[in-house]
Amino acid sequence: MRRTQAERDAITVEIGYALCSAAFAAVVAFGAVAGPALLFTLPDAVEGLLLGAGTVLAPVLFLVRVVSVLRRFRSTDQPSQPGRTRPDS
Repeated sequence: MRRTQAERDAITVEIGYALCSAAFAAVVAFGAVAGPALLFTLPDAVEGLLLGAGTVLAPVLFLVRVVSVLRRFRSTDQPSQPGRTRPDS
């Protein structure tokens, strides 16, 4: 099945959105978890724990966000005709 240019454009935009929103979420999560270790003087064990947790959480959150956005995009029913809200209308 060949895709139309509009479908390819929609997929490209959705991939870009998934990557950008996932990167933003990962940076915010890393900053929230590891930020105190970078800003304050903490015991070495606590600092290592926070940095390690942030380093693990950020890529996991990135992947989960990308997969969830792309899966949601793929599973939505696209109207068969532009301007229609339901395929049978």
